[in-house]
Amino acid sequence: MSIHPIGIFDSGVGGTSIWKEVNQLLPHEKTIYLADSTNAPYGEKPVEEIRQLSFKNTEYLLSLGCKIIIVACNTATTNAIRELRASYSLPFIGIEPAIKPAALNSKSKAIGILATKGTLSSALFSQTSGLYANDIDVIEVEGNGLVELIEGGKKDSVETEKLLQRLLQPMLLKKIDHLVLGCSHYPYLIPVLKKILPADVHIIDSGEAVARQTKAVLEKNNLLNTTTDFPEPQFFSNKNPAILEDIIDSEGNKYAVNFQDF
Repeated sequence: MSIHPIGIFDSGVGGTSIWKEVNQLLPHEKTIYLADSTNAPYGEKPVEEIRQLSFKNTEYLLSLGCKIIIVACNTATTNAIRELRASYSLPFIGIEPAIKPAALNSKSKAIGILATKGTLSSALFSQTSGLYANDIDVIEVEGNGLVELIEGGKKDSVETEKLLQRLLQPMLLKKIDHLVLGCSHYPYLIPVLKKILPADVHIIDSGEAVARQTKAVLEKNNLLNTTTDFPEPQFFSNKNPAILEDIIDSEGNKYAVNFQDF
């Protein structure tokens, strides 16, 4: 099983921010990335539909022989990972907003959480927030429209910057010193966010932590690939492969994206 691939799925292209961290930390692991762009965004869907989509994506990755699955979507993690773990024997790695480091390191005692409705309204988010942010002013903002802009190839557009300026206003008024990105799409907005936010605001995403956790779980389960090969990753999209290709080719690498109606 150790040479089998790591499976990663998200409601579109955003989870490639997680894939990049995993690929960098674990270059000898084969990875398969699934972009469910047809159903993006998950954040405004009913919980039962989010779970159905998560099971559908899992089944497809299992059909490709994956040994571990990363749910590279905050909304799917907070609403479906418990059910996935109860239904399958292989390990699942989830992603949720990094509230803990933001709350523990905040000096202004005010932090911002930019996430989808599905994440902010979930029981898991509420539980995490309650554990670490009781004495912190947490400004939660739904990033309505951001996923659609990123999925449409407009992450660097004037339209995106204007929307972010409006969404971030409540956080700026409260003088946050940490901004937690609660959606795997949002790291692609960091260049625009840095133009809007004061220089002393720390932007936190979960990609590096997810990669480290993936490595730890592989080691614990004796699933780490010990070969010295550098396997070619595979990418699948069920909507517009060109958008996914543009995202993953942004650093000079050229990867083919397969269209697959999964």
